Amino acid sequence: MHAPFASTRRLTLVAAAALLAACAAPSLNYQAPVQQPEGSSGYTEKPGWAAEKFAVAAANPLATDAGYQVLKAGGSAVDAAIAVQMVLSLVEPQSSGIGGGAFLLHHNGREVEAFDGRETAPMAADEKLFLALDGKPLAFYDGVVGGRSVGVPGAVRMLEAAHAKYGRLPWAQLFEPAIRLSEDGFRVSARLNTLLGSEKYLKADPVAAAYFYDAAGNPWPVGHVLKNPDLAAVLRRIATQGSKGLLEGEVAQAMVSKVRSHPTNPGRLAMSDLAAYAPKQRAPLCHDHRASGRDYRICGFPPPSSGAIAIGQILGILANTPADTYKLGPAGAGNRGPLPGADFLYLYAEASRLAFADRAQYVADPDFVQAPGGDWMTMLAPAYLASRARLIGPQSMKVAQPGEPAGAKVSHAPMPEQAEYGTSHISIVDGHGNTLAMTTTIEDAFGARQMVNLGQGRSGGFLLNNELTDFSFAPADAQGRPIANRVQPGKRPRSSMSPTLVFDKSSGRAVMSLGSPGGALIIHYTAKTLLGTLHWGLTPQQAVSLPNFGSLNGPTVLEEQRFPAATVDALKGRGAEVREVNMTSGLQALMLTTVHAKNLWLGGADPRREGVVMGN
Repeated sequence: MHAPFASTRRLTLVAAAALLAACAAPSLNYQAPVQQPEGSSGYTEKPGWAAEKFAVAAANPLATDAGYQVLKAGGSAVDAAIAVQMVLSLVEPQSSGIGGGAFLLHHNGREVEAFDGRETAPMAADEKLFLALDGKPLAFYDGVVGGRSVGVPGAVRMLEAAHAKYGRLPWAQLFEPAIRLSEDGFRVSARLNTLLGSEKYLKADPVAAAYFYDAAGNPWPVGHVLKNPDLAAVLRRIATQGSKGLLEGEVAQAMVSKVRSHPTNPGRLAMSDLAAYAPKQRAPLCHDHRASGRDYRICGFPPPSSGAIAIGQILGILANTPADTYKLGPAGAGNRGPLPGADFLYLYAEASRLAFADRAQYVADPDFVQAPGGDWMTMLAPAYLASRARLIGPQSMKVAQPGEPAGAKVSHAPMPEQAEYGTSHISIVDGHGNTLAMTTTIEDAFGARQMVNLGQGRSGGFLLNNELTDFSFAPADAQGRPIANRVQPGKRPRSSMSPTLVFDKSSGRAVMSLGSPGGALIIHYTAKTLLGTLHWGLTPQQAVSLPNFGSLNGPTVLEEQRFPAATVDALKGRGAEVREVNMTSGLQALMLTTVHAKNLWLGGADPRREGVVMGN
């Protein structure tokens, strides 16, 4: 990352490079970093970054660097996102990859577009997919591990559609970084080593065991150079054939065989499911938000994501409470900076309970489930949110009940709480006026624990998602009322992924891109960062580094060892059950600001993971 204020000579060189780029078709000449970074699996303070022209924030330094080199070569934000995603498939295989799906939110300087690459259920799946022989829902990991949980991967075909519209560099060039690193190898990071060491199910897959572990069954040590020639071979097919290289032919057959031939937990994926997969372009979900005397427009991803609705509801409910009067207080003993206090946290957790109650009741794939009153914006209507805020009293409601937005006809049962995991986030601004936020996933860490290999003597491959476990395991409640987010053929499971773009309402200019991994807690991680930047005046890095907090409509959860005992006791005193837990977000955020009359993009990367920001 370059310093915020470039020298006159540097500005001249940048201008000259831009002129040359305008005169000739841009081309990527990828150079692998000489020293490959080793990320941390703990908490490492990040400095924050600044850039003038373009910037990319991603979850691994090698992925960030690939995106940076694409942007430097004149590529677009979408070009950079493709390069980043392909490298993440290699270096962060536990979180995302070509075997998974993604939501991409894009602003071209005039309009916001939402590209839906969410996985779909195979056409042979039905609502009993996750029921045991006795008719009861399977235990979570009994559903996850194997072929049963694998949905039709959509990330690659979605990125192909976005590239057809906004790509500037040739599609094939964007695969060069990941192919090079797959063939030459990358150094195993501390985070990957730690996750492999604690992983319970991956070794049961022979292909994954041979790739991720040594002959004694130990995860490859930190710094070990890990090569993945089979992934390189698959990426070359996609580079030359497009998404058909993944979803048709030999690679597709390898995926189907892997899923359907699992010895104890086979799935229902078919070649026809893969070939027929179609990404969708949806209207983004946008709402107005006022903070610190300034009017913003916050845009997020619509259903099947629940993220934008839940974040909008939390912020909108808080706007009808005294929450804005509570500022950050001093850090407690052993903490790293100012903290939100008990009064704010109480209101936030109550607002969260209300939002998550509505989420469980209403949100699912819009091609299968109608929005309340026929419009998802009924859930963000100011009058409705004001009415929900009036339910917050002096003592915690502990568990909130869903509301009834205008025109809602309640015919479904609320979905029971169910585990969600995984994911990675990418935020990018390019030099052509485009801003992008993309959250990408294979769901649980290492997905379905099934590694696809073409079986031609090469090692490695790619992991398949377990995205179907984002559906409700139970198709109906005890009274027989169907659950909106139940399994149905061709359906997209509900998601918490929350790629978010923020705009200055008066000018329409994009001023922020952000998002996070973290299952259902993604909603809270993203909302926290919006509160930190827009309401509390923090830089993106300061906001990202704030301790995490929230509620999924049960206990109030606080990031462990980050809040003083007095705060915990005050929340308990108001009737809340409080749990201090490990809340490992992976936030990435870029925010436009003005310093000495110069516009700068400030960047933040989560200290809980190994991501960085790079730009120019």
